[in-house]
Amino acid sequence: MQNNSGLLTIKEASEWASDHLHKNVTTSNISYLVQYGKIKKIGNNGTTLINVQELKNYYHSYNGQREVNWKAKLGDDLNWALSFDYLKEADTTKHVHRLHPYKGKFIPQLVGYFLDSHTDNFKKEVYFGKGDIVLDPFCGSGTTLVQANELGIHAIGIDISAFNVMISNAKIGKYDLTELRYEVNRITKALRQFIADSNTVKFESHLLAELQKFNNKYFPTPGFRYKVECEEINEEKYGNEKAELFLPVYLDLIRQYKIQLKQGKTDNFLDKWYLKHVRTEIDFVFNLVEKVHDSNLRKIVKIILSRTMRSCRATTHSDLSTLKEPITTTYYCSKHEKICKPLFSILGWWERYSEDTVSRLAQFDKLKTDTYQKCLTGDARTINIFSKFKRARNKFDVLLKKQKIKGIFSSPPYVGLINYHEQHAYAYDLFNFERKDNLEIGPLFNGQGYEAKKSYVQGISDVLNNCKKYLVEDYHVFLVANDKYNLYPIIAEKSGMKIVNQFKRPVLNRTEKDKGAYSEIIFHLTKV
Repeated sequence: MQNNSGLLTIKEASEWASDHLHKNVTTSNISYLVQYGKIKKIGNNGTTLINVQELKNYYHSYNGQREVNWKAKLGDDLNWALSFDYLKEADTTKHVHRLHPYKGKFIPQLVGYFLDSHTDNFKKEVYFGKGDIVLDPFCGSGTTLVQANELGIHAIGIDISAFNVMISNAKIGKYDLTELRYEVNRITKALRQFIADSNTVKFESHLLAELQKFNNKYFPTPGFRYKVECEEINEEKYGNEKAELFLPVYLDLIRQYKIQLKQGKTDNFLDKWYLKHVRTEIDFVFNLVEKVHDSNLRKIVKIILSRTMRSCRATTHSDLSTLKEPITTTYYCSKHEKICKPLFSILGWWERYSEDTVSRLAQFDKLKTDTYQKCLTGDARTINIFSKFKRARNKFDVLLKKQKIKGIFSSPPYVGLINYHEQHAYAYDLFNFERKDNLEIGPLFNGQGYEAKKSYVQGISDVLNNCKKYLVEDYHVFLVANDKYNLYPIIAEKSGMKIVNQFKRPVLNRTEKDKGAYSEIIFHLTKV
């Protein structure tokens, strides 16, 4: 396979790497390493060649070493089986799990490990079975509900956020996909017509052409990325210099096409974080969404619009999760390593997410079981679950009368980490949902001081004390937490429960910039 020069083609490199690592390495995996400057591209005659020693050095520096390094940092009690390091991102974000971005959610395989008796042959105990009911009192984006459905388990979710409830119920809803395609195509066609003669569309087309020429000259791929990796170029200094160099071109186009960038007011999130034309398109599509006759379909189309809006905020690509300051000019993008621009239209993202949503719903349809899942809007500290279902008078209510809830699988909020309402502020503004930030447990705005931790312990304990009224006598509770303040032993005691086991897992599939060693604990609690 290897020639005498030590150079490999992309295909040969994938075969070599597969043999070296004892796992399947595709040509796409190798191309990724070249594209992003991890290894150098050799050859300019149309054939990409790779130095096998450089490839070997790359894998030796990272792959296979992570478990040893992480255990050295986090302790030998790290349960590497729960790392799911063999999974691709497509596995951890499969089907409806990626209908909408959501901070702080766990991967579906973690739910499956504890709920599915067939997931791991080495597990000594089985906690849930088909036909049981599982509860998630911090439902978030509905991961537990979706996985329960896949496994033939009924599930109930609770969340204080009206938007979270909409996401969760949208994921496990039943849809006429033909009708859904018709509705999104109708809206897409109307949006295209709405912007067809817009000066903004002509401006953006001209801007993209200028950016392509500029980036090809100053940020060639993969040459620029390789030089950054080798520290031949100071990325920040070089990028900022070139951003300044392009700025006059951008400003000249703004004047030429008479583009209004800002809305002129900053009264709420929609006013502050969207450029003028983007906001106009959002309002236009929203009015069309409101005219979708079927209320079930209307909710899933709202999810598509919300997902689109999140990607179209006036911020840099690297700041999507942090939102520092609204951006209205071109800038050097550290994520894409070139000069990028703000979004001036939602059409591209709307089309992409519409197609993706229908596809993901179709994928999940093939896996669905005939079980019941429902997320309730309410405060898990006080909600009366049985009363909520009795009021609905459906088949789930009948089931609850026959059997109580088997247990809980949930990931409570962490202390002072996320403001759950604020992360979807754009949706609350547009859809006019009532915000209940003051009822969040452990929100970021409370900090991580003594009083915040005390309030957190009381809040989680109140949830468990309320929810255990609806559980069977021999219940099992699994809570996923990063308990750096050692609060969960106190929470267990205040809840009349005992911690019978702890599973410390490495968290590999993180979206944050910090990819350092990080772990969380799954606490297994039972009745005292």
